[in-house]
Amino acid sequence: MNKASLACALVAAALLSEFARPAAAAGPWTARVRATYLQMADKSDAFSALGINFAPDAVAINSKWIPEFDFSYRFTENFSTELVLTVPQSQEVTLAGVGRLGKFKHLPPTLLAQYAFAPVSGCRPYVGAGLNFTLIYDTDLKVAAVPLALENHSLGAAFQAGCDIDLGNGMALNLDAKRAVLRSDVSVKGGPRLTTAKLDPWLFSVGLGWRF
Repeated sequence: MNKASLACALVAAALLSEFARPAAAAGPWTARVRATYLQMADKSDAFSALGINFAPDAVAINSKWIPEFDFSYRFTENFSTELVLTVPQSQEVTLAGVGRLGKFKHLPPTLLAQYAFAPVSGCRPYVGAGLNFTLIYDTDLKVAAVPLALENHSLGAAFQAGCDIDLGNGMALNLDAKRAVLRSDVSVKGGPRLTTAKLDPWLFSVGLGWRF
């Protein structure tokens, strides 16, 4: 996690710590701050460029730790919605046999509907499903001085499973895993499509939550 991401996570943790104070009754809101490992699937179609035939999965995007913040609203004790947020992220792109192509930035908010099961030994498991919308921008990719382009957004399904472990006073240790459909065509800028990058990341998270 870079310094800016770490600073954002620390500030969020300080603000959210206010919710850890004892209350007469917990409200419908839950706020969480998480450390999340973003693991890209790195799948892509075979394609030809520069007189070279590239095999499937030749395009790769780096995986890394990112900060994650989410807010849930509980309609009943079992059903809730969750909005998952992070700060803008920069990713490196490489091509097998060529090396680094450059980088791009993205912002991937996700909205999920959740169902929470009955607690088991202090752990309350849940599952969720919804949509991920990823905004892609500041693309700076080149191969042999030829600029490349990505689509400016991706919309796809997202799935989730996790558990809140009760720590008392409305606080919980959160363990969470999500899978999102995230794909973008890779094209010669102003020219033909070369391949489709199927990033479809896993997001593995650990964090703290406060119900208020």
